[in-house]
Amino acid sequence: MRLASLETFIVGTPPPGFGGRYFIFVRLSTACGITGVGEIYAASFAPDLICRMAEDMFQRYLEGNAPDQIEAFWRRAHGSGFSHRPDATVQGIVSGLEMACWDIVGKALDRPVHALLGGKVNERLRTYTYLYPPEGADAASFYNDSQASAEVAATRLADGFTAVKFDPAGPYTVYDGRMPDQEALTRSADFCREIRTAVGDRADLLFGTHGQFTAAGALRLAERIAPFDPLWFEEPCPPDMPEEMAKVAAGTSIPVATGERLCSKFEFARVLQTGAAAILQPNLGRAGGILEGKKIAAMAEAHYVQIAPHLYCGPIVAAANIQLAACIPNFLILESIGKMDGFHADLLKTPLLWEDGHIIPSDAPGLGVELDDEVVAAHPWTGSQLHLEMQASPHDPQRDSKFGGG
Repeated sequence: MRLASLETFIVGTPPPGFGGRYFIFVRLSTACGITGVGEIYAASFAPDLICRMAEDMFQRYLEGNAPDQIEAFWRRAHGSGFSHRPDATVQGIVSGLEMACWDIVGKALDRPVHALLGGKVNERLRTYTYLYPPEGADAASFYNDSQASAEVAATRLADGFTAVKFDPAGPYTVYDGRMPDQEALTRSADFCREIRTAVGDRADLLFGTHGQFTAAGALRLAERIAPFDPLWFEEPCPPDMPEEMAKVAAGTSIPVATGERLCSKFEFARVLQTGAAAILQPNLGRAGGILEGKKIAAMAEAHYVQIAPHLYCGPIVAAANIQLAACIPNFLILESIGKMDGFHADLLKTPLLWEDGHIIPSDAPGLGVELDDEVVAAHPWTGSQLHLEMQASPHDPQRDSKFGGG
């Protein structure tokens, strides 16, 4: 069984674009006709360039080789061009190609990927969702309105969710970290208070940030929100200096979570070594793929650190996250975009099974999902922006309008 061809697909997400502006899917095929799908979460360059990079990587390290040579592929790509260090674009492309290889191997053996990684230990996977604006709502107004978020939190609780995430701390910029301004501090506390009142003790609060703050600034914010007992304080500082994030972890009772922008076991190892987080959030479309995710989870297990796979992309990464979460003993919770319905479900021939606040892992071969090519073809990407974008100027609370997302 040898890999013979690669197809790439850039799918534009319809408004309101939950999961990002576009998704990058790949499909590998073997000479004997088995196909596997993957998803690349690499966003530093235009998606058409990412697809060209994927084609180059396929030709150099996968074409003509067996799809089960995953360790060898990872090492060759990691060291490509004498780099041999964590690189977000390289690892994003590796991730998509690697999960497609796992999909092929699982189909060839008629086994789900989780069965090939030690076997399923979690029959149901607890999920959480962001508090997204209701249909027709103005995003900037919603994300600055604590009462509106509390109302949506109550709705999500009624749906079956037992955890909700929200991010009221303001814009993330290329000049962060910074000190939180007084308005952001007050708004953050208001959100926690209103949402805690709405859900009581029936749901966890997941306080999201995107690396906006210095360690000192994050500690000031943590003090304001700690009385409302969040399950985590997500990425309080930029991701490049875990030593600084460790100061936050040591200075607050709120567990720190991080990892959506990290790639490879090496970056996650620094988080563990410095004590920067109690919860790791690898996104398997960026972290290096499914096998790399299993290694990250194993390192975390030895440090009594839990895994909460991150998702802000499409349903193929979601499927890979599910395969990993099903087979690790230190799984905590899985990010879901709503109930994995809407456009995420439309892209799949058989949607992921979300039930009463949980994802039920599939026992179908491989990743357990197949793309609906008609839906993919009907939603081409025609824009020029990146998947997510940071504010390009320093944050000025008096000048800047309400933050409506990246």
